[in-house]
Amino acid sequence: MKLINSEKLSRKYNVMKTLFPCGLKCSLHLHPADNVALALQPLLPGMEVEVSGKNVKTRDFVPYGHKFAIETIPLGAWVIKYGQPIGQAIRLIEPGYHVHVHNLASARNLRNLVEIGAQMHSLGVPKILLNKVEFRGFQRKDGRIGVRNHVLVLATVHCANGVVEQIGKKTGAVAIPHIYGCSQLGEDLVQTRRILEGYASHPNVGAVLLVGLGCETMPTVEIADELRRQGINTQCILIQEEGGSRNAVFRGVKIVRRLLREVSKVHREPVPVSELIVGVECGGSDAWSGITANPAVGLVADLLVSLGGTVILSEVTEFIGAEHLLAARAVSPTVAQRILEAVARREAAAKEMGIDLQGAQPSPGNMAGGLTTLEEKSLGAITKGGSTLIQEFVGYGERPTARGLVVMDTAGNDPESVTAMVAGGAQIVLFTTGRGTPVGNPIAPVIKIASNTPVYKKLADDMDLNAGTVLEGKTLFEVGRRIFEFLCKVAGGASTAAERWGYRELFAIEPRGPRV
Repeated sequence: MKLINSEKLSRKYNVMKTLFPCGLKCSLHLHPADNVALALQPLLPGMEVEVSGKNVKTRDFVPYGHKFAIETIPLGAWVIKYGQPIGQAIRLIEPGYHVHVHNLASARNLRNLVEIGAQMHSLGVPKILLNKVEFRGFQRKDGRIGVRNHVLVLATVHCANGVVEQIGKKTGAVAIPHIYGCSQLGEDLVQTRRILEGYASHPNVGAVLLVGLGCETMPTVEIADELRRQGINTQCILIQEEGGSRNAVFRGVKIVRRLLREVSKVHREPVPVSELIVGVECGGSDAWSGITANPAVGLVADLLVSLGGTVILSEVTEFIGAEHLLAARAVSPTVAQRILEAVARREAAAKEMGIDLQGAQPSPGNMAGGLTTLEEKSLGAITKGGSTLIQEFVGYGERPTARGLVVMDTAGNDPESVTAMVAGGAQIVLFTTGRGTPVGNPIAPVIKIASNTPVYKKLADDMDLNAGTVLEGKTLFEVGRRIFEFLCKVAGGASTAAERWGYRELFAIEPRGPRV
């Protein structure tokens, strides 16, 4: 093992402890059953750290947010965090030693998670109780409520991207170019159409112009006719029929300017918060995500569900190792089985390609932030779904039919996951991040919630809220309430950081099979 120069380490520690102030409290012990604690500041070898009333002497350097053993963990024994196994020790770990990839490995293949039958650990956080809550939204003909009133210029095929972008630049309408719409087969084409229709008919969209080429696989005119039958204010142009790009842009600009005048006549009116569908997402997680930002968002999810609203929890690959806990909360055996089958299917698909998901989840950034195993990342990730019963399991980009907590079948990739939730009707996305990410969605506000104060300060222009204050004395209750209040403000028209920057990157459709 490479030895660390103590003088350099001391200098580094003195600098870092000013960035990560925690006073006398240098560790966090999450659950009485845990045999590890978390460093609330970088810990030098030989430090005496109090953990739940007993002192532990650190034996090596423990980075901020990383785990260290608080008792002897024998070779092959479970490492416990959140009151749940997150993997097995691959060597003897004495108290005070850093616990990470060098001595801890996922035990995904060594146990049957379903048979464990463990229940999700309750953090004992008080519920947020509010009376009737309203916001001012846009009433649509189908009864759904929009929190924005966009005119959307949507390509139905990648060949139309240039025209779509030109129309968007000349009018200020929201333009969505993409790489789909042709050379797609079977379910891949069906899914892409479902996503495009979900965006065109989204309650945040007041009117839409579809732009096709004229010879693509995606049936542009048919889609436009179907949207009109649903009462969606829809216009359609085909570049080939217009006589080329110049004419298509000219006509498209005229159409969009008329649509902008029409939607400007629609005004906000008071509606109950029960009309909200909120997607929850975590991207660039760190060791604090599952302790601060995700459970705080989970409280918001519970509150919204209690008020009659809907929350979509996605990222099935980030259930791996914790899917048994979600299945135990399903409203029916059918919903439970669909959750378990979705996880198994995604694991099997990766194995067919010769890929072990343990090499991709957690990602390198997650590991640098202190997450070691699939189980550890998943146990923290699922907390953003709260603690209520799961009412329904829906496919990728499908619209929920039930109110309450809904699970959607998506991968963990942020753009593909957020795209699907928005296509399914989510008007707003709560996006937690421990490493920091500025991205947004074309039609749905994305609220960025930092899991720790250093990231919040470093990326202040890109973050909306700081859940890192949980590590500085605020309760999850207080942070959760603040997130909920900001959610209601955004629903009523307040802008997010991503909207102010004009960021719209979170649009990508998960592939289904080969393309020709």
